Amino acid sequence: MVPWLDPNKPPIFPDTCEALEQPNGLLAAGGKLSIDWLLVAYRQGIFPWFSQNEPILWWSPAPRTVLTPALFHTSKSLEKLSRQQKYHITQDEDFEMVIRQCAMPRQQQADTWITDEMIEAYIAMFKAGFAHSYECRDTDNLLVGGVYGISLSRVFFGESMFSRTSNASKLCLKHIIESAKYDLIDCQMATEHLMSLGAVEIGRAEFEGYLDRLTGGLGMRS
Repeated sequence: MVPWLDPNKPPIFPDTCEALEQPNGLLAAGGKLSIDWLLVAYRQGIFPWFSQNEPILWWSPAPRTVLTPALFHTSKSLEKLSRQQKYHITQDEDFEMVIRQCAMPRQQQADTWITDEMIEAYIAMFKAGFAHSYECRDTDNLLVGGVYGISLSRVFFGESMFSRTSNASKLCLKHIIESAKYDLIDCQMATEHLMSLGAVEIGRAEFEGYLDRLTGGLGMRS
């Protein structure tokens, strides 16, 4: 059992150390996906993740998967693709299209966790300046890949990505790293795709320490 958060009360989350081990990181349920709730959550390293017809579920998994500029690794094939200039990266030109493409069910998936409610919430965050998208476009300016997430100071909380062509989302991540805007990219959970780029797993306390340092205290509990 996890605590139920009243959406009519201020957004106060349990201490992240109370998150369950199974399922890994489940912290609370309920609340709402308004801008104030999402900002309080992300500042503490908490994010929403739930399926259609489920209540809002809030997570703080441990270990946490992260990318840093120092550890970011690009393969020879990715570097070659980048030099070929077959694709270019834009920012915030089509946030809604990126999130809707990320919401499309993947192979062997019946549905998606990026529900209509989530889409509306993150579009609101984008309009408020807290969410960003990075688009990979081909020479005809067609969207072939993208990444979206939340930005708080020097931390980018990556939410999801998609590719219509090989390595398109990797080019977006490469651009984010090389933009020098961020010292840490939160990847939430480990995948083979992310680990091939140099992502590592760290403990919850270390991750929250990063938040405190890189967001100027925004990651600290009030």
